[in-house]
Amino acid sequence: MTTPPSLLPIDARRELRRQQLGPAAARFRELIGKVGSGEHTSTGLSREEAREAVELMLTERLEGCQLGAFLIAHRIRRPASHELAGMLDAYRHLGPVLHTPGRRALCFGVPYDGRSRSAPLLPLLALALAAAGQPVVLHGGGPMPVKYGVTLAELFAALGIEWRGLELAQLQERLDQQLLALSHQPDHFPAAEGLVAVRELIGKRPPLASLELLWTPHRGEHLLVSGFVHPPTEARAWEALAAAGDGDVLTIKGLEGSTDLPTDRSGIAARLRQGQPERLPLNARDHGLQAEAVAWDGLEQWRRQALAALVGEGPLATALRWNLGVMLWQSDQAGSLAAALEQARALLASGAAEARRCSLASCWPSHQVR
Repeated sequence: MTTPPSLLPIDARRELRRQQLGPAAARFRELIGKVGSGEHTSTGLSREEAREAVELMLTERLEGCQLGAFLIAHRIRRPASHELAGMLDAYRHLGPVLHTPGRRALCFGVPYDGRSRSAPLLPLLALALAAAGQPVVLHGGGPMPVKYGVTLAELFAALGIEWRGLELAQLQERLDQQLLALSHQPDHFPAAEGLVAVRELIGKRPPLASLELLWTPHRGEHLLVSGFVHPPTEARAWEALAAAGDGDVLTIKGLEGSTDLPTDRSGIAARLRQGQPERLPLNARDHGLQAEAVAWDGLEQWRRQALAALVGEGPLATALRWNLGVMLWQSDQAGSLAAALEQARALLASGAAEARRCSLASCWPSHQVR
């Protein structure tokens, strides 16, 4: 005869409820407790526990209320750098993987919720870098809370290059042949995409949004270029990436949290090598490349501006040359910033970046520039 719960000792009641929850939900509840207590009792998570929490979110069918509770609690108390390192461990374990054997890649981490105020440069920069022989790995998703701005996949599609719907093997083939890849979360990391619905409901950027800036699907030697907005975020990124073994990182306070360096003011950036950050003096005015930021005015207007910029013309051309020069310099394709800027000018004027766009678009004729 089963003893009614009301007659069980307190410890037995707790154990019964834990068993009824199931092992995954019960363990996740413990982890919520560690991040969701008050300032005097919250202990936070170890690196191993942070990895476990994210792996449970990605692999187990947890209730939305548990997921939301963890994400918002962790946002309020802010994840420590060692917790971010543990979360990175989980993404590296479960996420897609791309390689550039024998070649050092440039990997970019920008917010998945896109851009809404300024015209993006990263798709153009990636095409130009690939044309210069530099492998580039990007990642992104579909329209995402909280901004729902224009995404990398939408921008590339406007240029006739479609990344959505590809198998990972097809993506690797493009990277091998064209030196460029964009991993699309709905296609290549569906476990992470499954958390978007919860992010919709909580209405604030959770710590997972920080992973979009710090993680890359690339494995092997690379320079990770990571965007940020707030100074404390940059310091935590340095510590987390150093702990996670990323020894070469460029952090940029770019437009709208991206990696796009401004041309109307000094750029704030730092190079992290073997855990030691060094500030970079980056001011477009010092090189005769000062220009006002170009406002976002819709996808069709951006497409026209982008196609012009790829051949060194139009309102985005100056900003593209500035950003391209900095990246060529930082990726060791030129011995100085001045030399890299001249290389960038010549590359754009030659039409090589536009040729790379045409090559990527024409390889798949069903995706034409509209």
